Parts: sequence; structure tokens; C-alpha cells
Amino acid sequence: MSLHLDARQRAMLQEMGVTVWVQPEAPVARTTAGAPAVAVAAPAPAARMAPPTAPALAVASPPAARAPQPAAPRAPAPAPAVENAGAAPAIPSLRLHAPQVLYPSADPSQTPAGLGGGWLIVTESLTPGEPLGGDAGRLLDNMLRAMQLHKHPRVFLAALERTAAGAETGGDSNIPTALADAVAALQPALVLMLGHVAARAALGRTEPLGRLRAGPHQLAGCPAVVTYDPAFLLRSQDVKAAAWADLCRALAIVRQASPG
Repeated sequence: MSLHLDARQRAMLQEMGVTVWVQPEAPVARTTAGAPAVAVAAPAPAARMAPPTAPALAVASPPAARAPQPAAPRAPAPAPAVENAGAAPAIPSLRLHAPQVLYPSADPSQTPAGLGGGWLIVTESLTPGEPLGGDAGRLLDNMLRAMQLHKHPRVFLAALERTAAGAETGGDSNIPTALADAVAALQPALVLMLGHVAARAALGRTEPLGRLRAGPHQLAGCPAVVTYDPAFLLRSQDVKAAAWADLCRALAIVRQASPG
């Protein structure tokens, strides 16, 4: 169907945003000589209006799945109340054996200089009757030989033995006093305490071993050094270097006190 619109009607449609495309019914005839060509005036580009576009329909996308929130950590159940929870571990019940000479066959004339007049070693022992027996005893012997104390006839060991649970005879009630008496009788140049059990029992203190190792100590006026015990060194090979440093410090204290 063809629409015969005049110029006024086409202008009205263009104002409404409707563009009417007019297709000529017949090809435009060539003009004869001297006759002007008749052309259908197309609307000016400036006057054209773009056809109305359909409004974009916003498609509602499904809500993104919300990531599951991590569950809040449960508060740990309160620990059962323990009496004296802040107190330091109690020193076990111990029995102190009389000091014994470790190297009685050592020749005093062959004792290296700088080792002092004697050493008193305090340590917990599973074999107090044979302090250099077993793996821990052999390691202790190696430690003392590395310090050349096996050539010293006055190296004493006071063994601490744990009392059996339920034993009729309890432990010594005042080990610090007993050791002070031993120091007064033997007059050692230094007291070497091996392990936290020996250090706490000898000094009557409850600090951790690391703190006891760091500080200078005295027992009945005699300088004392704290280090690891052989049984612990067998279980913890990585602290052997620290134990050797403690032994070197003990040697330095003795040599400084008796340079001859």
C-alpha cells in the first residue's frame, strides 16, 4: 500500500519521530534536453530524527550466591580450676648421697694448671652408687674428660636420688644446708650443678633452667654454674653446644680465681 503524503503530513510524522520512506513508483526519467529533473526532496539530515528505540528491559540477574561465612571459633572450654595454678613445679622428694671422688687414681702431679683446688658436681643420678655408669654416666665422664678434670684427684660428685613413691623414708628436708656443709668441708673452687632438679634443690629456687643458667650463683660462698644434666643431653642433642659453653664459662671462672 502506498501512502500519498504531502509535505505538511510528512513534517508532522517527523516531529512525532516517525520516518516515512517514500519509494518512487517508477525510475526517474532522464531529463530531456533543457528540461529540469524532478527530484523528491528527502528530509534534511539535520531534520531527521532517530527512530525511537525500545527501552532496554533490565533483566534481574539471580542474586549471587553468598560465600559461606567462616564459623566463629569456639571459645575453649575453661580449664578445670587447679589449686596453686601459678605456682612453680614442686621439687621432687630427693635424697642426697655423700660426695664421692670420681677419679681417685688421678696423679696430682699431672693435674693441668688452672683447674683449681677441686670441683663439686651436683646432679640427679639413677645409679648413685656408680655415678659414671650407664649412658648418662658415660656422657658425664666424656664431659669431664673434655675439661681435663679426669686428671684431677679432687673432683667430687654429690648424687641426688628421687625417693620412691610411698617409701617409708622420705627425702632430705634441707638439701641446701647439707650441700653448704659439703662445700665447707671440701673447699672446691667451683660447684657445677647439672640439671634443673639439682639446681633447684641446691639453691632452693624455682626459676626455669634457662634463667638459672644465665645468672651467677654462689653456694656457701663458692661460685656455682648451672647447666644441663647428661640425661637431658642424651634426649636433646641440639643443646650440647650450649652445655659446652656453660662448661667453658665454669673453667674461665676457676682460672680467673686461680691463674697459677
